[in-house]
Amino acid sequence: MVSALRKAARNGTMLPFVISYGGRVAGQLDVSNVVHGVLRSCTVGYWVDAAVAGRGIATTALALAIDHCFTTVGLHRVEVDIRPENAASLRVVEKLGLRREAYYERFLDIAGGWRDHIGFAITVEEVRGTSMIARLPRLPPPP
Repeated sequence: MVSALRKAARNGTMLPFVISYGGRVAGQLDVSNVVHGVLRSCTVGYWVDAAVAGRGIATTALALAIDHCFTTVGLHRVEVDIRPENAASLRVVEKLGLRREAYYERFLDIAGGWRDHIGFAITVEEVRGTSMIARLPRLPPPP
């Protein structure tokens, strides 16, 4: 898996990130399906360790990733697809103001079954010259 991530990163089709909090690995965020040219879009997926969930870590990581995609990478659009029962991730995109665009039935094969997802997106124009991270309150300090 690490070899495949490195190859995709070298090709510019993926940006794998580790989320750290309190000096330890707390999760992962992947910017995948990176397309340049006329589309300039990507998809973001993430997870955070349950031991540190609920502290704004995923929200902050996603905000930083979107800012990076819109500035350094030069993308125009970021998409996030979330399972309807994943209340925590639905709160993350709500806090950041991503707009709901679609409901995908039987979208991804996860744990042996085709799972529905809700599609959210944001474009660089919606950030209006500021940043996603500026939309958030400060994280509490790690324990």
